[in-house]
Amino acid sequence: LTESSIFGISGFSQYSAVDSNPLSLYVMHPFWNTIVKIFPTWLAPNLITFSGFLLLVFNFFLMAYFDPDFYASAPDHQHVPNAVWVIVGLLNFIAYTLDGVDGKQARRTNSSTPLGELFDHGLDSWACVYFVVTVYSTFGRGSTGVSVFVLYLLLWVVLFSFILSHWEKYNTGILFLPWGYDISQVTISIVYIVTAIVGVEAWYAPFLFNFLYRDLFTAMIIACALTVTLPMSLYNFYKAYKNNTLKHHSVYEIMLPLVSPVLLFLLCTTWIFMSPTDILEVHPRLFYFMVGTAFANISCQLIVCQMSSTRCQPLNWMLLPIAARNTSPLLVNCFPHPGTHPLWSGRGKPAEQALQYTALLLKEAHARLTRSGGRENRLAVCRSTVNNCCKYL
Repeated sequence: LTESSIFGISGFSQYSAVDSNPLSLYVMHPFWNTIVKIFPTWLAPNLITFSGFLLLVFNFFLMAYFDPDFYASAPDHQHVPNAVWVIVGLLNFIAYTLDGVDGKQARRTNSSTPLGELFDHGLDSWACVYFVVTVYSTFGRGSTGVSVFVLYLLLWVVLFSFILSHWEKYNTGILFLPWGYDISQVTISIVYIVTAIVGVEAWYAPFLFNFLYRDLFTAMIIACALTVTLPMSLYNFYKAYKNNTLKHHSVYEIMLPLVSPVLLFLLCTTWIFMSPTDILEVHPRLFYFMVGTAFANISCQLIVCQMSSTRCQPLNWMLLPIAARNTSPLLVNCFPHPGTHPLWSGRGKPAEQALQYTALLLKEAHARLTRSGGRENRLAVCRSTVNNCCKYL
């Protein structure tokens, strides 16, 4: 498939964005204009975009190796080596630079396309979870850190700030780039380098009265969203309304792109509170990754709708498995449990123990299939395995 056959170039609106951030206008853009001249003209802008994204993914897994459970920065735990903080800080800034340069390379080589816009902003929507979770390791959890649930809420502040900009473009036709992104990326890169120099112990002590650095970390994210991103979005929306330039005039159509993100937040939060195994405490990285991936899919669909001036669908298909997980304990617990399997670790947990049961049943099936040289009837083994599954439930 060619790009034209996928997108239908003639049906897509011209890319229009406004960047009014002083840091971006007077510092970063002149820097990016210098950096882009280093790249050869044959270098594809999408390759620059993807390279920057991969650096953030690398940082995520690098920190997952040295800080798998977010306790590495807590007292009396083995801390992340200082050299790792330097690497993460440099790669984060390089990724931020590549994200700012890719568009300039596209205009420089006259290769701007709708595919490039979708690729750039789509990866940005997924990158939100990577850089937020990675920077969390500077404080971590524990007595001196931030709880995993607080980070979950802060992650949603960042995600909603991102989608708010594309919600504006869906309704106004102009993408107003948020101030918080440039400020946060520069600040995060500096924090990594400072952490490598002074060590994570420096973040334990209060910097003003009893106000800890972890409190400053939380307050900066919330304040940036409430005092900068949200007011500017509402102002730009109101200005478009006064100038009669809104693309949609029905309240329902205007708010339609926000239905899926809000539902995703509600479903994931419900999962956290209903989880009998306390999934956010046990597997925070996996849960954050799941939330970020589902959010990126929702954002990409909105980006396509805003570029093609088509109607945004209210529900995203990725909400279905999460909703099914939230309702499955209610359905499964309606059935009696005639017996207790030796690996059963508690009552009322069949939904979240599905993976444990699956692993157990696969082991049993493998043992039966390989018994007596594999001469046992495979159909009978499968039937027996299904019967065991029903028995365990």
